[in-house]
Amino acid sequence: MKIETITRTPKNQTHKTPLLFIHGMWHGAWCWDEFFLPFFAEHGYQSTALSLRGHAGSAGKIRGSRIADYVSDVEQIAAQFQTPPVVIGHSMGGFLTQKYLEKHDAPAAVLLASGPHFGLWPTFFRMVRQRPRTLLKVTAQLRMYPVVETPEAARWALFSNDMPKKQLLKYYKKLNDESFRMFIDLLGLNLAHPKMIKSPLLILGAENDNAITPDQVHATARGYNLSAEIFPNMAHDMMLEAEWKSVAERILGWLAEREI
Repeated sequence: MKIETITRTPKNQTHKTPLLFIHGMWHGAWCWDEFFLPFFAEHGYQSTALSLRGHAGSAGKIRGSRIADYVSDVEQIAAQFQTPPVVIGHSMGGFLTQKYLEKHDAPAAVLLASGPHFGLWPTFFRMVRQRPRTLLKVTAQLRMYPVVETPEAARWALFSNDMPKKQLLKYYKKLNDESFRMFIDLLGLNLAHPKMIKSPLLILGAENDNAITPDQVHATARGYNLSAEIFPNMAHDMMLEAEWKSVAERILGWLAEREI
């Protein structure tokens, strides 16, 4: 299957280990190319992001896709590297990172506002309380797009209240539909198993995240006997927020600590 990738190659490649970025629901490789891919390329890393099947420029269908299908997409791209990559996943991409690591070793991995290994029930119940009409649309249409179908809805789920409207609309126009079948997997049909994962992890979250709250991020970290780090004044899309660079620099520093 044709899976879109965006790669930024450094002018001076000072690190032999490449980075592979995995997006979350509704996104594509484009979300990493806004800031993160250029940043890490400038610091000597070959940096690649993929678009999961049906997303952005990739072939395939979103409707009916399962977590296992998306993991297969990650495996397809990861296998093309001569050196196993560091895997960096955001939201659903963080959950896919965990599933990928159940069967594959990586030098390290980073989870950004990641879907928890134990599933998305806390997010589901939060939507019941705060966005009941949206949840009714999701279940009636069997698709996840109603969660982000308007700029206001997308802001609630993904972006800070103070993100400029022009920037918000730029990202909103790029959002895809998302698989309801995959969401069912995240509620319990295909959860992640921390005991199967041996790769070093860095777990980061955002203070003002409506999709994956700090409590969920901390719970994920506890599942791996780690401590999470929460970035203040930041919403779910940590790689697109105004303070994105602080997140990128923390990852860069962590990789340096591990001599990667």
